[in-house]
This record gives sequence, C-alpha cells and structure tokens, in this order.
Amino acid sequence: MDDHFHMPQVRGRLTEGRALADLTWLRVGGPADWLFQPADTADLADFLRVLPQEVAVFPMGVGSNLIVRDGGLRAVVIRMGRGFNTITSEGNRVTAGAAALDAHVARKAAEAGIDLTFLRTIPGAVGGAVRMNAGCYGSYVADHFVSAEVVTREGEVVTLSAGDLNFRYRQTDLPEGWVITGATFEGTPGDPEALAQKMADQLAKRDATQPTKDRTAGSTFRNPAGFSSTGRADDTHDLKAWKLIDDAGMRGFTIGGAQMSEKHSNFLINTGAATAEDLESLGEEVRKRVFNTSGIELHWEIMRVGEKA
Repeated sequence: MDDHFHMPQVRGRLTEGRALADLTWLRVGGPADWLFQPADTADLADFLRVLPQEVAVFPMGVGSNLIVRDGGLRAVVIRMGRGFNTITSEGNRVTAGAAALDAHVARKAAEAGIDLTFLRTIPGAVGGAVRMNAGCYGSYVADHFVSAEVVTREGEVVTLSAGDLNFRYRQTDLPEGWVITGATFEGTPGDPEALAQKMADQLAKRDATQPTKDRTAGSTFRNPAGFSSTGRADDTHDLKAWKLIDDAGMRGFTIGGAQMSEKHSNFLINTGAATAEDLESLGEEVRKRVFNTSGIELHWEIMRVGEKA
C-alpha cells in the first residue's frame, strides 16, 4: 500500500495490522493490513468511494467458513458489526442485516409465523449465507431470496435480484470487492410453535451427527453430487463427501493440530494448536487420497484466503 496514502476518515472503526485469528471459527490466520468495521451503510459507501481502486477489499462475516492463511491478508477486511444485525418482518418477508446470524433470522421469522427454519442450523451470518447460497435439509437461500442491498467497490449502494446473483450450489456471481449489507427473504406461513419444534428437531439431528462442540468451519468439502443432504427418504449416500473421505481412510486423520473429525469426517477441526498451514495441508491430503481411491475430485467449501507465512 502506498505510504503517502492516508486512510479515509470513518465513523466506524479502522484498525491497522489487525490479527484475524480470533475473528474466525477455526481461530487461525495472520493479520490484515487493515480491518474496517463500518458504522452503517453510508459509512461503508463513503469509505469505498475514496479508497484507491488498487487496494483489495475482503468482506468478512463471522468467519464461520474461512481459513485465513498464516501470513495474513494484504487487503482491507470489512467486517460488519452491530449496525448491520437488525431483523424485521412484514407479511411473509424477513429483512435482515448482513451481520445478523442465520440462526437468529430463523428464530425471529418463526416467532412471526414465517418458515425460514432451514437457516437455523447454518453456521454464520446473512451476508455469507447469501454470497454462498447456503442451504440445509434440501432448502437453499435461492429458494427464499427476494433481494439484497449491496455496496459496490466504487461505493454505490445498489439492490440486487436473484437474477443478478445467479445462485448455484454454494456459489453466486457477486463481483470482487462488493459488500452485502442486508437481504430480504420470503418464507411460507407457519404456526410459531410448530416451527419452533421443527427447529429443535433439526438441532438435535445436527448435534447427534456433527462435531458442534469442536472448533470447525462447517463442512470442509462440497458434496460431489452438487447438493447437500436433503433428509428425504430417497436421499442416497453414494456421493457424499464424508463417505468418500471414509472410504479413503481419512476419518480422524491428523496433521499437526488439524484433524478430520471422528464424528463427521467432512469436518476439519482445530484440536487446539493448529496453524492455517496444518488445516489446509490436511484438506489437500484428503483431496489427494480421495482422488486416488475414488477418482473423484473434492472441492473446498471452506474459503481459503491470504498469504502463507
């Protein structure tokens, strides 16, 4: 970054050389050149408008699906906080800020008699859920998405439709450096008590099958079939990432402080002292062995960003 350049004045918080490890679920990663926590959408837009175009911008949610490499990020990391976590409902629609937790959106919606229960067990916040078309139990963001408010890299506030985002399995077409500030979803009407029970059942199922007490980042690899577990009676296990990992003998496998969970082999765990290098190396070893045993190439679901140490 040019030494002569002065960072823009902001109303939020701007911190130089901020370590990112404590901001991610896996608790690894070096520092970002800058961390910006905008006060609100206008603060973010003003900042991006004057930030030189050559400076990279990386929007970060709650870091639930992220490995930041040990060398950190040569970028301005933008992390949404309190100014972006409101949740409101009207009719069958719920509007939530990018920092609102998926689980909170599901609960608030249920209280208002709106079924967005699929969000209840998704780890993370709304911005990331929209960006990667998060889904669970056969239901995806794309199925309920109405619109999103986004600030472009040039600092313009725009509203994007589903067509603009072009939702696919775990992917969207959000341009580089654009930051989602909030989104509106539509659910079907439901009885609040029945919806609460449905979510309780989902949580029980998740906790029985996933290592929720460990430091993980959710599923490590996408399911090769291109969809997640649907929970339907005809749901087959022949193209699940965990099955391929098991067949390659990698359940419980460790490198340094990183381990493929004994409880659910598609979950990568920081057992305590893992580096980002340990975690990424283990993931790559899993990909290699799965390819050698099955001929299928697994694709990372966890984002890996930044520079190696």
